[in-house]
Amino acid sequence: MDAPYHRLLVADFPSCFGFYGAALPALTGAALAKGAPEGPYASWDLGGRTVLSLFDRGQQASVIGDAALPAGPDRSATAQDHAVLVLRVEDVDRAFALCLRHGGAPVTGPADRPAWGPDLRTAHLRDPEGRLIELQSY
Repeated sequence: MDAPYHRLLVADFPSCFGFYGAALPALTGAALAKGAPEGPYASWDLGGRTVLSLFDRGQQASVIGDAALPAGPDRSATAQDHAVLVLRVEDVDRAFALCLRHGGAPVTGPADRPAWGPDLRTAHLRDPEGRLIELQSY
């Protein structure tokens, strides 16, 4: 049996595939196991286990019978985030630069966070569809 993993439902599959396809191998060592830029599904594995997958939002909605509903709620500038994907990395500054080169949008640049823990360094960005990501090292 596989361990639980996250599946992100995405509207712009090619952009998200490009972002996670560049970021996950470089930052976590996860390798593409299934999928291609045209979608509708892709997954990245580490040690034989899926760590993250992408699936076309419209196809998922069709399967569960709610395709007629609005696609939201997406994160907007007027609402707080509901979740954050945290990636532990060797070098926050390098990881942040890599993510930005592949379509990530900066939120907060790399910074030490001593109030959160000794030697903790973080940076925050958004994936191509606005999901919050925290890069951290400690």
